[in-house]
Amino acid sequence: MRLLTLAFTILAFTACKEIKKEAIQPKMEEETTSKEFPETIFKIFEAHGGFDTYITNRVLSFEIPKDDMTEAHTIDLKTRNEKITMGDIAMGYDGSEFWLLDEKGEYKGDPIFYHNLIFYFYNMPFVLADDGIHYEKTESLEFEGKNYPGIKISYDAGIGSSSKDEYFIYYNPETFQMEWLGYTVTYRSNEKSDNVRWIRYIDWMNVDGLTLPKSITWYAYEGRTIKEAKNTVSFENVILAKTKKSDTFFAKPENAKVVTKE
Repeated sequence: MRLLTLAFTILAFTACKEIKKEAIQPKMEEETTSKEFPETIFKIFEAHGGFDTYITNRVLSFEIPKDDMTEAHTIDLKTRNEKITMGDIAMGYDGSEFWLLDEKGEYKGDPIFYHNLIFYFYNMPFVLADDGIHYEKTESLEFEGKNYPGIKISYDAGIGSSSKDEYFIYYNPETFQMEWLGYTVTYRSNEKSDNVRWIRYIDWMNVDGLTLPKSITWYAYEGRTIKEAKNTVSFENVILAKTKKSDTFFAKPENAKVVTKE
């Protein structure tokens, strides 16, 4: 098996190799009714099926097709416990420990780095309902002659491992559907950054009444000037479940090793 670091180690990366969502991170509380959101954010959620519909789900799973395997992700939407499988390799977070099952010693990535990383990009825009978030209007984004209004997302201090990260969600002004995501990376440096990376969200699918990404594409850029498409990642077999997995599903397998932050 040659894709040792797999998935987004090539993609993320060149684009976002220092983003990491660890155990202490924003997450939704146990709730069944909608929170209060600014009007524009509420309309964006509504354009994607509505937060009240989204919050009724407990588990999200999806697959990423690769040349020599399928990479499968399963995430508890409330606890953010996670299990990822990629061929003979598996990794996850059980609520207290990160673990890696790699009996052949082939995986060269960082399971803590990878925890919730793809989920965070895939779960747009609903992941922007997490606790500890602040919203404010930001300047529009222009691409191919069209202007996209934007909302800046920032975090309370101490939220996640990189609370100085910033996200910028841009939407179609007629439909309020999300079309672009800008984001900065501050992990390790712990300093705010003006370097905004760009992902286009234009390929969607309907999953149980929710509009979720079918694929997302990273773009080359110079500042706020977006250039050519670089990397596209597709998602298949997306499933939303209303009941949680058993406690053993995310638990560390017998032969797996506990992974700690270096």
